[in-house]
Amino acid sequence: MRDLCNTDKPLFAVLTKLTYSAYLNILWLVCSLPIVTIGASTTALFYVTLKMAEDRDDGLTRMFFKAFRENFKPATKLWLILLAVGSFLAVDGFVLRRMWSENIFWTLLTATLIGAAVLYGIVLLYAFPLLARFENTTFGILKTALLVGVRYLFCTLLMAAVYGIMGYVIVFVFTPAFLLGMGFCAMLCSFLMLRILYLIGGDPDAVHEEYDHDKN
Repeated sequence: MRDLCNTDKPLFAVLTKLTYSAYLNILWLVCSLPIVTIGASTTALFYVTLKMAEDRDDGLTRMFFKAFRENFKPATKLWLILLAVGSFLAVDGFVLRRMWSENIFWTLLTATLIGAAVLYGIVLLYAFPLLARFENTTFGILKTALLVGVRYLFCTLLMAAVYGIMGYVIVFVFTPAFLLGMGFCAMLCSFLMLRILYLIGGDPDAVHEEYDHDKN
């Protein structure tokens, strides 16, 4: 029993991370309820999980709500743009499916839509983690998310797999896994992308350490 409670044990560290993931997932869900705040909530979540990946976290609740507050405007703007684009692609996909016929025009149109959806998914994976880490314009975040996602494609595929597997588990295998949900996915993805963020941002100690000024 004493060994199980030893904070130096890997098992204890894993259980701690899982507990933190569940707690962060609850914060994310509660702060995402108005829908329009999903962007700010997701940015705050990644701010905390990236700090955890570096073992530099200092009070999960305090960090989450500080990041939520400081990133609210740019994250909401980013989220509304991504929501609008995603809705447009979804409607186009629905219409295309209903009207599709076997000819070259519809085949090319379908291929174009699938390609656009893939690029959209790549941007969606990286946009909020990048916003949590760097100061940039909305267009700059979107552009960087696309370039980073394409350049580091292996990491992108792993991150997509994390979300896909979690979604499958929740829907088809073990529904209570939603208690970990986004918090667990964000934590795993933070570990995956941390090295990339170092490469594109330089010295981690100089990157977005404190929110000392408002974002526009």
